[in-house]
Amino acid sequence: MPATNASRHHGLLDLPSLRKRAKRLLKALKNHEADDVREQLRAMGLSGPDYRLADTQWLVAREAGFASWPKLITHTDGVTFAARHPGFAATNEAAVQHWRCGNDIEHSLRVAGFSGSFHMFDDPMVMGPVPALPDDDYWSVRADFLEQAFGLSYRDIQQRQAMQRDALAKLDADSELVLWCEGDAYDQLFLIRLLASLPALPRRLELIEINRVPGVERFIGIGQLAPDLLPWLWSQRRSLGEDALALAREAWAAYTAADPSEWAVLAAHLHPALPLLGPALARQLQELPGTVDGLSLTQRLVLRILADHGELPAGKVFGHLMMSYEPLPYLGDLMFHALLRPLIDAPHPLVHEQPGGEWQRRLVRLTALGEQILLGHINWLDYAPAERWVGGVRIVADRLPWVVSSDGRVWRR
Repeated sequence: MPATNASRHHGLLDLPSLRKRAKRLLKALKNHEADDVREQLRAMGLSGPDYRLADTQWLVAREAGFASWPKLITHTDGVTFAARHPGFAATNEAAVQHWRCGNDIEHSLRVAGFSGSFHMFDDPMVMGPVPALPDDDYWSVRADFLEQAFGLSYRDIQQRQAMQRDALAKLDADSELVLWCEGDAYDQLFLIRLLASLPALPRRLELIEINRVPGVERFIGIGQLAPDLLPWLWSQRRSLGEDALALAREAWAAYTAADPSEWAVLAAHLHPALPLLGPALARQLQELPGTVDGLSLTQRLVLRILADHGELPAGKVFGHLMMSYEPLPYLGDLMFHALLRPLIDAPHPLVHEQPGGEWQRRLVRLTALGEQILLGHINWLDYAPAERWVGGVRIVADRLPWVVSSDGRVWRR
């Protein structure tokens, strides 16, 4: 009996078998051996002729009685977790607002049995202008950047911002919040942004904050963890007090300032109230132009990967960056692509891109100029790279831009 039909009988899905079936169907399609499968996909609105694994997974999920492959995964994860942890309950959690800088753990929270409300604040404040402005002006600046950098609909951006602003505005002394964070700059900026916006210390304010997990070789984020790990994290939450709020306000003001001097001071110290904040601020400070080469650390690492490995698909460069080169991984793939474009599209490119196909598959390599800049023989600021921002610091090459040394000292060039 096929795995999908057997599951309809006894209700227990054999996920490995379903994955294998999707791969077999894809292989058959590519070998022109599955006309019936092709017709089913066309009936689902997938006309082809080039199919991906996600397409055959969708078909397998439909055969098993699910609207999509993610819904099938949600179900199987929930069944597995319930079987392993029949008695788990997140204590005093029903009234809690779970806050996170993305939606990567919402599914896992539900699978693990958490019933509180979930709130996402996903503005990537590690990129683009984050200036100290009145609230309406600030959000407008962010919307303009998100539209330009990621090609998103301005209307959709405004709708998402409105939801997040409304949720922030409702936080008060009676709120109950648990914040889920990692140690990278994306998460730590979310943390200080939210804490700095609180009008008063809430009745319940707790933080779950990690930068490593035992047994995980390369921890990138909570979203990579199985739902089983969330009860373990829940038991490690700790309360935050007025000292954390005061530090967050100070750090947010420093990050949004046009002068990064106070930011550099905060980045040079550890802060007991928020112990992962200092290293994250120090890492983000390195996105300012380097004193020797004029590159941000991310730009420098991209060039280093290409120097070490030669010509690669852009998606492979991203993989190397996240898994091996980046000291505090914080980028999503679309964020990486947005940061890669200025190296390719500059009047004097540092990276050459072969055209055609999805950006992840396009081959990229160092240019001769990129090699010289990576060696420190040339400073990219002398080649008038495009204007960019880091926090509240605007970087214009010919206007005495702020630069940063490898040990975190800042000055005007």
